[in-house]
Order: sequence, then C-alpha cells, then structure tokens
Amino acid sequence: MEHIITVGDIQINVIKKKIKNLHLSVHPPNGRVRIAAPEGMNDDAIRIFAVSNLPWIKKQRMKFQNQERQSIREYVSGESHYFQGNRYLLNVVYTKGKQRVEIRNRKYMDLYVRESSTKEQREKLMTEWYRKQLKMQIPPLIEKWEQIIGVKVNAWGVKLMKTKWGTCNPDAKRIWINLELAKKSTRCLEYIIVHEMVHLLERHHNDKFIAYMDQFLPNWRSIKCELNELIFESSKWSY
Repeated sequence: MEHIITVGDIQINVIKKKIKNLHLSVHPPNGRVRIAAPEGMNDDAIRIFAVSNLPWIKKQRMKFQNQERQSIREYVSGESHYFQGNRYLLNVVYTKGKQRVEIRNRKYMDLYVRESSTKEQREKLMTEWYRKQLKMQIPPLIEKWEQIIGVKVNAWGVKLMKTKWGTCNPDAKRIWINLELAKKSTRCLEYIIVHEMVHLLERHHNDKFIAYMDQFLPNWRSIKCELNELIFESSKWSY
C-alpha cells in the first residue's frame, strides 16, 4: 500500500513491501522521491531515514532540474533528433518518390517527404521508422538473455508509453518495450530488456530482484543513469 509523508517541503511516496531493507530513489523528470520500506516499519522510522538522506535527495532533484530537455519537435530541417544514442541533424528533403528516413554520414537524418506534408504526417513517418528499427534490435537481445537468465519470453511488443521504459507480465511471460528506446543507446535498450526479463524470475523490485540484476548485469546502475541523461518533454519515466 502506498502513501505520502512530508519531510520539509518534499513529499515522499512510501510503499511497504515484503523486503528487509529500505530503498530510496529519486525519479525524473521532476525529482519524485520514493521509499520502499519493510512492511512492519512505522512512518517515524522512515521519516528519520529520509531526513538523514536529505542532502542526497536534494542533490538528485537538482540534477534533474538542470538536465537537458528535448523540446517539442516540429520536424523541420535543422532540428536535433536522436537515434541509438547519437544526435543527428534533421534534413527535410522533398520527394515525389518513396517517403522514408535515412541516416547519412553519421551526422544527418534525412527525412524524405512530400512538399505538402504536415507536421503530423512527418511525425508519423519518423515514428514508424523508429518502430521498425527498434523491432530489428530487440529479438537478438531477447535470444541472448534467454540463454543467460534461463527464462523464456513468450511474446514481446513495442509501444509508446508515457510513464515506463518497459513492462512485464510474468504470468503471460510477455514484455513491452517503450518506442522511445529507439532513441537511446543499445546499452540502454539491453538494460531495459534484461530488467523486464528478470521480472520473470522475481515479480517485485525487492532485494532478490536487485541481486539478480547485480548477477546478470553488474553495471546496470551506470546504464540507468545514462538512460536518464536526456529527459523527453512531458514524460515521467520509471521502471
């Protein structure tokens, strides 16, 4: 059960679980603070823990406030767009032929469209291109980690999600990957795939889950930091 406590001017989401230790986290983009606590711990003890960690909490919240934010896209030449962790300059090319997206010289993202195309049409073309690229990346990564983790993914899909990088249904053994990960590095995509596949071993974000992550992907914490380096407009990302 989740509830809120207040420490100074900071509201903290508290959720009590069947875990042994307290887990403190600060989430982008606005620095939402969350503490996972053992079921039997009272709020006074949790508040004392939060107070003792206030300097760290404030440091993390300030970090999010100072992060670069990707502005709303207009899909015109000169904009910066991201693909697999790299930044590209968008170059809109008018064509009567096939409308498409192409990467050129590791610097440009050429968007071939009709001269009369609207912003919405250009966005749709880019979105479908991102989806196609991501769907090519995912299968070999799932196959790789099925062998390492010792689980089987029955189904997977790609969809745009506003609050999560990925989700897992352990009962159906199905995972969903956020379309926005096409813009992130392969390391970030792989981390999310591993994260969701570990949920096939452990449903909850508890000590056992963290131990599995440490076992299978020891550097997952640094990749998680990389994942949050660029915060997309109007999004609140979580895991």
